[in-house]
Amino acid sequence: MSQQSTALARSAVDEACARRRGPGEAIADDAERVARACHAMAGRFHRGGKLVGFGNGGTTSDAQHVAVEFVHPVIVGKRALPGISLTSDVATLTGVANRDGFEEVFAHQLRYLGHPDDIALGVSSDGRCANVRRGLQVAKERGLLTVALLGGDGGDIAADPAVDHVLLAHTDDPRVAKEVHVTLYHLLWELVHVFFEQPGVLSPEVLR
Repeated sequence: MSQQSTALARSAVDEACARRRGPGEAIADDAERVARACHAMAGRFHRGGKLVGFGNGGTTSDAQHVAVEFVHPVIVGKRALPGISLTSDVATLTGVANRDGFEEVFAHQLRYLGHPDDIALGVSSDGRCANVRRGLQVAKERGLLTVALLGGDGGDIAADPAVDHVLLAHTDDPRVAKEVHVTLYHLLWELVHVFFEQPGVLSPEVLR
């Protein structure tokens, strides 16, 4: 590479990293919010519930990634916990979309697969996915704990009273939001296990 090309590449890398630094550091500022969500999630797992993840596009893969993190922990010796992704069953997804409309693809599954002890985890990089919001609404009606991983200002989903815990990637860049979400759901996994390893923090009187 020429000196000019090297300088251009370095400038581009610096700019890209700068766009990610603020949203990444903001996770620490939201530590209490993250911890409260994790404690509530640990309580549901402790009662025998499962994690139910869902999202659109790239967040489809995020929902699947979250599920496998819990079901098959990458760290040997950590407890496996039940989790599923509503985006994994293409036949059900397309069947519901064809008959009832795309907005119902997650809501319909949660209505029949969700249990009151479960956790509904909806992922949206801008907080404006109608089917994710609808899924969280039905989950709340069914008694599930509802958690949303969102980006930007959180959109309509963050403002919906059906959402118990909002975890926000503080950026309008959907690429950066998705990267922050990866960090956030790894934190969810890690802190859920921290609570499991502390005797007494999941007792009924604490979880009330």
